[in-house]
Amino acid sequence: MDGAAIYLGVCTLFLAQPYGITLGTVDYVVIVVMSMLASIGSAGVPGSALVMMSLVLATAGLPIEGLAIIAGIDRILDMGRTCVNVCGDLMATTLIAKSENAIDLEVYKSS
Repeated sequence: MDGAAIYLGVCTLFLAQPYGITLGTVDYVVIVVMSMLASIGSAGVPGSALVMMSLVLATAGLPIEGLAIIAGIDRILDMGRTCVNVCGDLMATTLIAKSENAIDLEVYKSS
């Protein structure tokens, strides 16, 4: 859920700007930790990150009404998150296969 973690953090920072809320270092750390935990605990279905966004916003002390701003473009952003998630999964699978000598590097490099 790499894409969801990035999305939650970036959207939280984005929503702090229109509300004029200044975030400190502690707020940034809280946003990063909550974004990671929320992305791990969310379901792998379209739109689940939008639900988890309410958790991150509430933890950061931002108004949950900001979700209305993001909801209009969430479907398009969801497609980008899916690409990031798939690429991250493919990279992890390739690294594990290489470390276990379960991948034929000659075939891998030839394609």
